[in-house]
Amino acid sequence: MNMKTQRLIRLTLSYFAIAVVTMIILYPVLWIIGSSLNPGNSLSGSSMFPDDATFKHYKELFNTEESDYLIWYWNTLKICFLTMVITVTMIAFMAYSFSRYRFIGRKYGLMTFLILQMIPNFAALIAIYVLAVVTGLIDTHIALILIYVGGLLPMNTWLAKGYFETIPKELDESAKMDGAGHFRIFWTIILPLVKPILAVIALFAFITPFTDFILARVILRSTDNYTLAVGLYDLVANNFGAEFTKFAAGAVLIAIPISILFLSLQRYLISGLTSGGTKG
Repeated sequence: MNMKTQRLIRLTLSYFAIAVVTMIILYPVLWIIGSSLNPGNSLSGSSMFPDDATFKHYKELFNTEESDYLIWYWNTLKICFLTMVITVTMIAFMAYSFSRYRFIGRKYGLMTFLILQMIPNFAALIAIYVLAVVTGLIDTHIALILIYVGGLLPMNTWLAKGYFETIPKELDESAKMDGAGHFRIFWTIILPLVKPILAVIALFAFITPFTDFILARVILRSTDNYTLAVGLYDLVANNFGAEFTKFAAGAVLIAIPISILFLSLQRYLISGLTSGGTKG
């Protein structure tokens, strides 16, 4: 078998594998989109490509008199944005400190982060609920933001620290010789080089509140404070009025802000991470 034949076989197998993975990914997406366009409330008679497609369910979601969907959407976006900003800011400073400085408690601090990462947030639901009640933060978005930020810090700090350490310390020393202080070195030299890893962390932090249901269900009580996950759950939780097709429409709309953020950060997620931290 010559080289040209081997290359053709490898290329064919590669495209076949890509096609299979693409079908696995797109199949549920097409089903949820098709279900959102089906008339009625049940999924039993839904099809992927409905003949009598309708946007009725989308209109009902945007009708403030019939649905609180827009309120839930705003609550979720607010929580996602604040979680992302606080998480990225804290991790940037923490990763820089752990990678550049040697101080008392540094080793045990990193070990604590590693141990905390082994315990998922929902494993401490009772403690989180009691703490929220004691501090008066039950049924507030602040409580959710603090929980999400706390859960994102340990692993992402380790991730960012490893990326920070790929940047030569000679850059810091050169800047110090020119009279730059610690914050100026961090802001003008280090921060532009670590944008790729911060972009990845920002994406993770933004997606987390969208995908969480358990913590939001435990903390939030009033309908006006619900996030999308909790609000949409109520649409299908009622046995006498389950609206599965409207749920599908709401699930489709969730992908919009995540897709926008992903496309905005794409150049950092793909080219930035593969180029390395020393190539500015």
